[in-house]
Amino acid sequence: MVVVMAPGATQEDVDAVVALVRGAGGDAFVSRGVSRTIIGLIGDVPDFERLNLGGRRGVLEVVRISAPYKLVSREHHPQRSVIRVGGVPIGPDTLTVIAGPCAVETPEQTLDAALMARAAGASLLRGGAYKPRTSPYAFQGLGVEGLRILADVRAETGLPIVTEVIEPGAVELVASYVDMLQIGTRNAQNFALLQAAGDAGLPVLLKRGFSSTIEEWLMAAEYIAQRGNLDIVLCERGIRTFEKATRNTLDISAVPVAQRLSHLPIIVDPSHSGGRRELVLPLTRAAIAVGADGVIVDVHPRPEEALCDGPQALSGTDIAEIADTAAVLAPLMGRTLTMPSPAAATIV
Repeated sequence: MVVVMAPGATQEDVDAVVALVRGAGGDAFVSRGVSRTIIGLIGDVPDFERLNLGGRRGVLEVVRISAPYKLVSREHHPQRSVIRVGGVPIGPDTLTVIAGPCAVETPEQTLDAALMARAAGASLLRGGAYKPRTSPYAFQGLGVEGLRILADVRAETGLPIVTEVIEPGAVELVASYVDMLQIGTRNAQNFALLQAAGDAGLPVLLKRGFSSTIEEWLMAAEYIAQRGNLDIVLCERGIRTFEKATRNTLDISAVPVAQRLSHLPIIVDPSHSGGRRELVLPLTRAAIAVGADGVIVDVHPRPEEALCDGPQALSGTDIAEIADTAAVLAPLMGRTLTMPSPAAATIV
């Protein structure tokens, strides 16, 4: 942390800051320039933050040098991590496709979507049993019945399950059925839910909040990691901007930025960012080319009948194009396309 003193700061002002820092157990080194003085701080940053140095007389600004997210930062973990979900790796040497229905509707629909996804090279099955929706009148998911359907489909296909959990009290129940918990964009700063997911002992897929900065996104991951769980995968799913031509604006630059700042794997959701079926394939190409560790896409056997997000869901032909794209681009990016592991399937 660095304290930048105002041009008119006095020696007394500088001495007061140094005394406060040393009184908090840190150390301070003063560097005097032609027009201003800078004080470099060494020690525990949270202790310094409690001193309210920015409000002290003569202080122009306080600049934090070290990342506020310690556990997910690359500062102390320079090698990028590989997270395994039911035996399927997500990380820097592989490209992982996660696919399935946005919402679980019926056993037949979910199985058909899973078989489509598996045939097209997906190694993980996504499906929503609980659906937080903008409208209270929209389909909210089947709940526990949806979890049972997902478990049955996993037993038949061998695809590990990724599903969303929407409240802290439901974490234990959802975790008993699935292989990976998802925190959706609306709950990206639901700190009680993040902590509960961290306690569950399962990998967590953390979607970026639609209005979150990259730092806020990584701080949300820190809440999970602080509970002793570093099995976290970040997901860029588009952010809210002024643009109306797409459902959200895919921040493709977030992939290399997050990879530079954090050791956690990062995947991209081209379905929720584009919001339209014809945009999913080109956004998938962009995600793979920019270095994403995987993609997560919506699949539905009959998109026109989908109860949730039908316009962005891929059909059999569409998901086959995703598979062809992944198979061609993965080797060009120095990656291996992951395949489902039958041994990972468990019956609940």
